[in-house]
Amino acid sequence: MSRRRWPRPGTGLWSAAALLASLAVVTAAVPAAAHPHPHKSQAGAVYYVAPSGQDSRTGTTAGQAFQHIQRCADVMQPGDTCLIQSGTYAETVVPARSGTAALPITYRAAPGATVTLSGTAPVQGFSPVTGADVAEIAERDPYARNSAFSAAVAAGHVYSTSADLGSDVTTVQVFTDKKAGVEAQWPYPGLDLLDPTLQYADTGSADATITDPALTRPAGYWDGARALTGYWYISATGTVQSSAVGSVTLDVAPPCVHKVVPKETRYALAGKIGELSRPGEWFYDPTAKRLYLYSEDDPAAHTVEAKTRTLAFDLTAASHTTVEGVGLFASTIRTGPTSTGVTLDAINGTYLSHYTDITRGATDCGSTVTRGVGDTGIVLDGTYNTIANSDLSLSAGNGIALRGQNNTATNNVIHDVDYMGTYAAGIAVQGNSQTVTHNTISRVGRSGINLQWNTVEGLTPGKDLIAYNDISGYARLSLDVAAIYTCCSAYMMGTSIDHNVLHDPEPATTLTTFGVSGIYADNGQSDLVIANNVGWGNREGTVMLNGLGTGSHDNGVYNNTGGMTLFYVKEPGQSTGTKIYNNVGAIRGLTGATDGGLVLSNNLPAETDPLFVDAAGHDFRLTADSPARGQAIALPGINDGSTDTVPSLGAYQYGAPKWVAGAVR
Repeated sequence: MSRRRWPRPGTGLWSAAALLASLAVVTAAVPAAAHPHPHKSQAGAVYYVAPSGQDSRTGTTAGQAFQHIQRCADVMQPGDTCLIQSGTYAETVVPARSGTAALPITYRAAPGATVTLSGTAPVQGFSPVTGADVAEIAERDPYARNSAFSAAVAAGHVYSTSADLGSDVTTVQVFTDKKAGVEAQWPYPGLDLLDPTLQYADTGSADATITDPALTRPAGYWDGARALTGYWYISATGTVQSSAVGSVTLDVAPPCVHKVVPKETRYALAGKIGELSRPGEWFYDPTAKRLYLYSEDDPAAHTVEAKTRTLAFDLTAASHTTVEGVGLFASTIRTGPTSTGVTLDAINGTYLSHYTDITRGATDCGSTVTRGVGDTGIVLDGTYNTIANSDLSLSAGNGIALRGQNNTATNNVIHDVDYMGTYAAGIAVQGNSQTVTHNTISRVGRSGINLQWNTVEGLTPGKDLIAYNDISGYARLSLDVAAIYTCCSAYMMGTSIDHNVLHDPEPATTLTTFGVSGIYADNGQSDLVIANNVGWGNREGTVMLNGLGTGSHDNGVYNNTGGMTLFYVKEPGQSTGTKIYNNVGAIRGLTGATDGGLVLSNNLPAETDPLFVDAAGHDFRLTADSPARGQAIALPGINDGSTDTVPSLGAYQYGAPKWVAGAVR
């Protein structure tokens, strides 16, 4: 996939309804396959899979079921269906062939069945760690003596077993009774991955050194430990080069800002067995291939598992394939650049991706902040692929990644993702001509939707549609962000961000909360249509334009409710072609804003009460006495529907049915 700025096209308005209609026409125009599978009816054959089955069977009846879904994948031809019976399947399914547009291949949970494809393997054989074991460990790590770990061992709460989980600790994930534990670390974060206990660098911190009187471990204790830091928009990882009581010094200062900021940089330290002392914690020694687990009782009384596979379905070489009604645990699904016509429907996925190393040795800003954006969560690459009606949660990176062109994510519920706090998102949108509609996204590390427009080699680019999404609980682990965030210096070909409800961000920091908005067109994004969005609880308002760099040009900001902020739009030529019409809510940065070329008109003055139906209850429709009635510039396709002759200001037209955002369940 190439990434280059597309030459500036002509502008124009394109509503959500119009774009959806055009997509429907495109979909309907896809020709049927010219050569259906020989000797087969349009219905195709049905194969059955059950945990009690055998792969040597025919698979053609429930009584002759295969044991593995992969066996279905090996034999199915276009038009065939694999019906999967209840059970857990520990496998990665790689289709032997694709379906066709007329005869897709389908993998479907049987009626009433609960099907899970798991990326884990059981971990068994735990035995209590003894004082003698601590003494042996202390020969390699003398700080294990007289530590929180040794105290937990003495209390009978630490167990261990032989386990080969690979050489990279940062990809290890351990589960007890289907709930992920956390690697032993300081401070103990708790088990809510989107609400960890945070520790901040104190006065005296600078460059690559974190100073904090809470660092009470002896000198040298933290040497070689892994450090996670977070400040402003940057979450990063590094290695502790040296440590003393009250401070640790990293091998390199955090990327992008190149310094530790007192009272602002959060941090956590991991990789030392001495911290293994709290519920849900584990420690893995890759050299000894041994897993240590804190448990209040014998782990044999629980189901302990470790992640061993990334993919449940590897569809990177598959097209015209449907996966329906299955669950994913500690695994995900991925299509490839040539995939087309893939449909993922009613997927219930948890723990879609996991990693704890963000920087991976890099020192540049770009690769650090974008860790996980293009390759985590459920990844839809290629063209004309869809994920719909799915429930997705718990991912270090994305819930969904859209790559390629003309892919769709609709009617999904996504929550508790991007727990590493990078530019990954509930839905990360790359490529172009993508459709993201009617999703409900909540509790995310940074943004609900991260929109990064770029071209795809060999394909004609087009505009994206981001509409009717309900997003809340964003900015939990990162700032300078929005529910819908887009950056940087791209002409977006009239991409429409409309009819979204963007509310109640939850920044964890108690100090700076800069840049938290509903929609943020950052660092020179241009040729966007931002219309009919509603927000509340956003420090910078429902919309924020930042023209830093290449300027904020040819953007249409129409009929939004909730206010906005304007940055870097005032210099000559910095905001030419941008129109801000018909909005309700205070506009920050108004002074001199038009000097850069943008046009402001028919926005309700901040001091005027719009007389909403119930602002406290977030019902921002207009009452009969509202001064916003009949005051808008008419924009066909944007503010149609009012029962008044002249359209209303704001996101809801007076007298029109109230539009609703989010997924339907």
